[in-house]
Parts: sequence; C-alpha cells; structure tokens
Amino acid sequence: MILDSKDADSIGGLASALIHSRQHVSPKRLISPGPNSSQKLEILNAAGAAPDHGKITPWHFYELTPEGRKLLGQLFADDLMDRDPGASSIQIDEAKQKAFRGPLLLLATAKLNNNLDNIPSQEKLISAGCAIQNVLLMANALGFGSGLSSGKALYSKKMRELFSLKDQEEPLCFITIGTIATHKPNKQRPEASDYCSSL
Repeated sequence: MILDSKDADSIGGLASALIHSRQHVSPKRLISPGPNSSQKLEILNAAGAAPDHGKITPWHFYELTPEGRKLLGQLFADDLMDRDPGASSIQIDEAKQKAFRGPLLLLATAKLNNNLDNIPSQEKLISAGCAIQNVLLMANALGFGSGLSSGKALYSKKMRELFSLKDQEEPLCFITIGTIATHKPNKQRPEASDYCSSL
C-alpha cells in the first residue's frame, strides 16, 4: 500500500505516539481484565511482522495456562531454595507468586540452531527482539500495559525441562500483559543524539 504525504504524516504521528507512550509496567501492577481471545491473537500476530531473514521464524512464544503457572510457581520456589537454603517461607511464597502476576503471561525464546540454516545467531536474536517489541506495541495499542522480566531461574536446567525447550532454543524473557492498576509518569527517554553518530 502506498500512502500519500498527508496520510503518511497522520500515520507517522500515530506511530510516534504509540511508540513513545509504551513503557515498562511491573507485573505487580498488571491486573484483569487481560486481552480476550481475539485481542490475544492480534497481539501474537503482530510478532509475525518482525524482520525475519530466511523466513525461519527464529522465535517462539509459550503461553502459561493456569496449570502451567502452578508448575512455574513451584519452579521459582524450588530454584530460590536451591540458591538460598536459608530463604524464609515468606520469600519462598513471594517467589512462587511471581508466576501468577498479570492475566496473560508468555515466555519468549529464540531458536539459535544454526545447523538448520545459515542465518547467524545475531540476526535471529535481532528478529526475536523485534517480535517481542511488536507484541509490546500491539498490547499498548489495544490499551494494555506490559512488562518484561527475567531472573536467575529463567536460565536454569529446570526451566528448559518445564518448557521442553529444543536444542539451542534459548529463553529470553517473560512477557506479562494486562490492565494497568496504577499509572506512573513516563521515564525520561534518551535523545537520538545520545545514541546516534556519523562516520
């Protein structure tokens, strides 16, 4: 589709507003309602617009079901006890509750097995990052807040086993999406001059 200059300016303004209004929201501040089934599909379909050299879709999203959240919560608790045998019952319960924050919880992974193609891992990671950003922007466009989270348990052997991750499929982050309970002012963003230069 080719836009005339007036339409391009209008859409450009909307895109700028969408991009700059997006902010990280802690999963603690994301509550129901979350995306309905059609909104969730729209959010996930946005990932498919990410740059993808070779059309190999080098990323995957796993949605946590209620049962999946129970398993993930226990994993968080077990991982904390492995790392800190002296953890209190309160700390263990807090670790477990992280799996139940926000109405929609996704795990994003990157598929980096270069034996299947000739695409460098760096390009696959860039593609995965773009797919994640598209998910965040579409969630924002639909009126939801979102946040990324990681943690030491994300990279554990138990996490790989829980999600049955394939060879060289690497977990990147959790994505939580929901309604923002309390709004906070946007943080100051860097200016282009802070991160762009000429050669």
